[in-house]
Amino acid sequence: MNGSRAAIRYAKAILSFALEQQKEVEVNNDMILVANTVNESKELQLLLNSPVLKAELKKSALKEVFAGKVTPLTIGLINLLIDNKRLPILGEVAIKYTVIYDSLKGIEVAKVTTAVALTEELNKQVLSKVIEITGKQATIENIINPDIIGGFILRIGDIQYDASVSNKLQLLKRQFEKESFSS
Repeated sequence: MNGSRAAIRYAKAILSFALEQQKEVEVNNDMILVANTVNESKELQLLLNSPVLKAELKKSALKEVFAGKVTPLTIGLINLLIDNKRLPILGEVAIKYTVIYDSLKGIEVAKVTTAVALTEELNKQVLSKVIEITGKQATIENIINPDIIGGFILRIGDIQYDASVSNKLQLLKRQFEKESFSS
């Protein structure tokens, strides 16, 4: 079974358990922390994926990283993933949890691709634009891709708005090619 399907299964299970205990908000905050921590730490990624390191060593290292920062439910998830030899998908489970949680709470995730990181001011402008377009609250996921040169690409669900410089250049190029063939 691939990691993605398993990650969704674990994410749904932890969300269901968190809802029963009315801890879904706290666990969502945990999952954001876990996803960011895993994403930002090459050492942690190596630890999670290492086939050589013993489970006990991984468990104590993760306790060290997350102790006092996450709920017992999240520690339980980490232990379960270790026991089931699924620790490499921890970051993915965390991301899937937040996606399912946001969907449950009616919060859209707006993916904004920019050449450089969004400033706080631009972040606010994008959020108000998303509310204007969808009528729903949203969280912003900023993807940085220097290839778009400038501008932005906004994706909310299946709606995409491409206002990137690279897209405008492509349109210009196609227009230019059409003109040169027709004359």
